[in-house]
Amino acid sequence: MLNISKNSITSKIDKKSLSALVLVEAKTTKKVTLKVLKWGAILLFVIIMLPWTQNIQSNGLLTTLNPDQRPQKIHSVISGRIEKWKVKEGDFVQKGDTILVVSEIKDAYFDSKLLERTKNQLELKKQSVISYGGKIKAQDSQLEALIQRRTLEESKMRIKMEQTKLKIQNDSIDYQAAILDSKIATYQYQRMDSMYQKGLKSLVDLEKRRIKAQQTTAKEIGTKNKWLNNKNELLNLRVELNNIFAKFESSYAKTTSDKFTTESNKFDTESSVNTLENKYSNYEARKGFNVITAPQDGFITKLLVSGIGETVKAGEAILSFMPKNYELAVEMYVDPIDLPLINPGEHVRLQFDGWPAIVFSGWPGSSYGTYGGEIYAIDQFISANGKYRILVKPDITDHKWPKDLRVGAGSKAMVLLNDVQIWYELWRKINGFPPEFYKAEATSKTDKK
Repeated sequence: MLNISKNSITSKIDKKSLSALVLVEAKTTKKVTLKVLKWGAILLFVIIMLPWTQNIQSNGLLTTLNPDQRPQKIHSVISGRIEKWKVKEGDFVQKGDTILVVSEIKDAYFDSKLLERTKNQLELKKQSVISYGGKIKAQDSQLEALIQRRTLEESKMRIKMEQTKLKIQNDSIDYQAAILDSKIATYQYQRMDSMYQKGLKSLVDLEKRRIKAQQTTAKEIGTKNKWLNNKNELLNLRVELNNIFAKFESSYAKTTSDKFTTESNKFDTESSVNTLENKYSNYEARKGFNVITAPQDGFITKLLVSGIGETVKAGEAILSFMPKNYELAVEMYVDPIDLPLINPGEHVRLQFDGWPAIVFSGWPGSSYGTYGGEIYAIDQFISANGKYRILVKPDITDHKWPKDLRVGAGSKAMVLLNDVQIWYELWRKINGFPPEFYKAEATSKTDKK
């Protein structure tokens, strides 16, 4: 009793009739309590000294390693009207199997002979290109003929000029000779006249000398006139040679201009040919887009459009598709504080939704129902949820993952780190320290280098 009051009632109570009080006040109770505390402390000490595998836990989803093995949507490349469905949800299709047939809804492609008419236009344009090429060759021949004609006429004119120069030179010599003869005849006439005045010569001799002097003077004037005429002819030949050059330049410039015009038309036609070839290829490829086929072996999971006669837009998703063959992986996210602890190649223990498991996070060897994994890749940038994405592939040294796993199923992952004692792990978690991931410094000089 508490014995708070001065009036004690201990003498009035029969303790033997109160078994609970007898046990409490018995000295054996104290011994049992001490034993319990002692063995409890020993058990606690043993437990906290046990090894503990540090780990990072995260929830994830099943995905695939290769992007071409993940679920995808099949789109319509062209806008069209649904004519016929060849599949239904859950069907298995092989690569190239027809899924859907659509028809054209644009008036530009309604013509049933569109390819044939476009090909005819293309052939006509190609013929035009060939014709322009022939015209350019003919104009090149005209230019060569003009050059040859100019060369011949120039040679002919220069020969005439050389001949005229020789004539001028010859006439110049004749003219000088005529001048000398005229001077001699004039001098002889003057002497004859003087002798006639003295009576030493007759009038007939004087007349002869006079006639000869006049003849030499006339010859001088004739040779001079011939010399000047040849000089004038040389000037005329030079003018004619310049006219030949001017006429050639005019004809050559006109023919060259016509050639450039023809080449420009040819280039325009070749551009039209390329445009028509592009259109023809597009039309030919578009014909194949009326039939939507399976890109690879897989399953039709869900039809996103339905019915007959409905229209679909270009690029609109028609159905979702799951490839048949895929290599599973787990996509998980870790906090930035845990990222330095994780490296590619480290081991991970995985628990999948729907597969029963008994998990001891600190003793992965004692867990049941978990599967081995290996870190395959770590994103180099943070995700929108503020964490880093990690891909985990199956560990080939462990037993295989269940065959019935599907992409998108949930999982829980534990990234295994260092082995420490439980007391250290408790102390680390209480203080909020990260797991042990620092490596010991090198002790030798060689390692330090």
